[in-house]
Amino acid sequence: MNAKKKRRLAFAACLLAVGCILAAVIVYGLGQNTMYFRSPSDVAAKEVSQGVAFRLGGLVEKGSLRHGSGADVRFRVTDGATSIPADYSGVLPALFREGQGVVATGALNSSGTFVASEVLAKHDEKYMPPEVVEALKRSGRWREGTK
Repeated sequence: MNAKKKRRLAFAACLLAVGCILAAVIVYGLGQNTMYFRSPSDVAAKEVSQGVAFRLGGLVEKGSLRHGSGADVRFRVTDGATSIPADYSGVLPALFREGQGVVATGALNSSGTFVASEVLAKHDEKYMPPEVVEALKRSGRWREGTK
């Protein structure tokens, strides 16, 4: 093998190594920023650890909404089989109410309460997030024609 071929081979090997390192960094970064959707039944089955950020979706349980001092709110999220207590401090969406679909972003605290950093309510009466629909179907609470 002559010197020109050795240089080309070394350049190709370096390019391949840099590409592999770059791909690994991208995959690692995406993995750290992924938020998984969980239903209340998943959370009750201990599929989520304390302090790990995830999205909790279901329905706001009827009779569970309590307004505290300032912008503090307590409610329960249910999928029909299980309900999880949730705390949120902030302004709720205008369409947030009991019996309606909700997706909240946050994490569990040491007492098992979901502490939400963001709360999203469905935007009209015909839409419900697909993840919430699947969770309700798994629990047997979904009625066809309500989507």
